[in-house]
Amino acid sequence: MGFDVQGKVALVTGANRGIGKAIVDSLTEHGANKVYAAVRTLESAQALVDAYGEKVVPIHIDLEKPDTITAAAEVAGDVELLVNNAGVLGTASPLAEDALKTFEYEMNINVFGLIRMAQAFAPILKANGGGALVQLNSVASMKCFSDFATYSASKAAAYSITQGLRDKLEEQGTLVISVHPGPIATDMTDGLGFDDITESPTLVSEGIIEGLKLGEFHVFPDTLAKQIGEQYENFAKNIIEVNLKG
Repeated sequence: MGFDVQGKVALVTGANRGIGKAIVDSLTEHGANKVYAAVRTLESAQALVDAYGEKVVPIHIDLEKPDTITAAAEVAGDVELLVNNAGVLGTASPLAEDALKTFEYEMNINVFGLIRMAQAFAPILKANGGGALVQLNSVASMKCFSDFATYSASKAAAYSITQGLRDKLEEQGTLVISVHPGPIATDMTDGLGFDDITESPTLVSEGIIEGLKLGEFHVFPDTLAKQIGEQYENFAKNIIEVNLKG
């Protein structure tokens, strides 16, 4: 089951910069009819409006505030593609003094935010023919990086929830995709020690377009991600992507 973005209506969280902005760029370039640019402050999406005019519609969503998600769902009832890109990264090891506080913050946005978005928009996707839901996870969902272990744990949890969404939303004809970038050149990765291997956010956005077309559950868009994906593929195909019944 593939999904073509041509002529579709999409919503992208965290749309104003980094990977989110690249996703909006790719969606419009590949013919999306309208993209809701979901941001915490509407003014931050102005550059996208300037670039694409009426094709981009800023909308207020803060994954930490459930009321904003509910309000957005009432406005954006025509969404056929949901891309949940927004997330946070803290630099806390398990032994850091602020590890629990950081982990709570990351879980609230990276995991609970995903659940809130899915619960609000799954009925809309169903009403509009099924559509697709794309979740931005990370290679850190599969491999813990000790200096930001709480982030890795939150992304592992988000990946698990994404698998659950894949199984449940298949019943309503909704394609679910889990995207696992490695180090990408964004504000989020600044200072994490990956400067020599960071790659363009466009690799992620174009990887999403291709993954949607092919109907693939896992997308590994960049060099490091592909290396991990190659090793993970057998497990993914034979365990993650099949319905195991006890």
